[in-house]
Amino acid sequence: MDLSFIVMQFLSGLMMATLLFLVASGLTLIFGVGNVFNFSHGSFYMIGAYLAYQAVSVWHTNFWASVIFAALGAGVLGMLAEALFLRRIYGRSDEGGFQILLTYSFILVIDDVVKLVWGTEYKSLARPTGFTGAVDIGGLTIPAYNLAIIGIGLLVVFMAWLILSRTRPGRIARAAALDREMLGSMGVNVPLVMTLVFGIATAMGGFAGALAAPLRSVSPGAGIEVIIDSLIVVVIGGMGNFWGAWLGALILGEVNSFAVATVPDWASLFNYLVMALTLIFKPEGLFASRKIRKV
Repeated sequence: MDLSFIVMQFLSGLMMATLLFLVASGLTLIFGVGNVFNFSHGSFYMIGAYLAYQAVSVWHTNFWASVIFAALGAGVLGMLAEALFLRRIYGRSDEGGFQILLTYSFILVIDDVVKLVWGTEYKSLARPTGFTGAVDIGGLTIPAYNLAIIGIGLLVVFMAWLILSRTRPGRIARAAALDREMLGSMGVNVPLVMTLVFGIATAMGGFAGALAAPLRSVSPGAGIEVIIDSLIVVVIGGMGNFWGAWLGALILGEVNSFAVATVPDWASLFNYLVMALTLIFKPEGLFASRKIRKV
């Protein structure tokens, strides 16, 4: 195992971690702020991929414009789902069970809508102009689009941290995570906050789906695949913890990258092995506290 192989696999894992984090951070934001386990979050990733395909392949728009369109579309659908359905079960004693049933039903509905609109055939999307080739760095040939995803992902991580920790909307979202009633008594429109948080989180999922579309085939059921990996990420990092989601995505991305390259037949096993070890030695996740839930 030479150094060039290690560097190449590390970058491949970092690219995979970036996409996973974009999905998992939305999932953890919804759980952290609204205490809602959105089982259908992967479906918004899939919707983002299909909207990007629609914009580029059917309407012939610019790829980067299609990414923004996909994020906005997924965000609007997420806000509608929250406002029309999830809001109605907040505060019920059996909320957890209803959340799982309701969000799982979203998966079935969205999958059927996708089949109805785009069919069941696999779709593909070309890489954007200017990012189809490779970049030579220190003798290593690295796909330019992979580097673009890593750069965009790091920028999104920084912006998300900045908004959550340094701005008033971020402080309001964190306050909603701790005590919604107290926040409402201070005159804040809590239902609107919840809707916006849900919209931002699902937009991040759609954004990730659009970015991943040139790397993977777009097909119905893609949401299930990504939600499983995202759940492993939030379990490793700690439910509702932003930096935990980043660390969990990085661990899973790197483990998967090296496992695929060295033991491809057993690669998926390592994802579950990492999760099992985390649950054994730190059941609350690597970053989450047993008593305090953070955003």
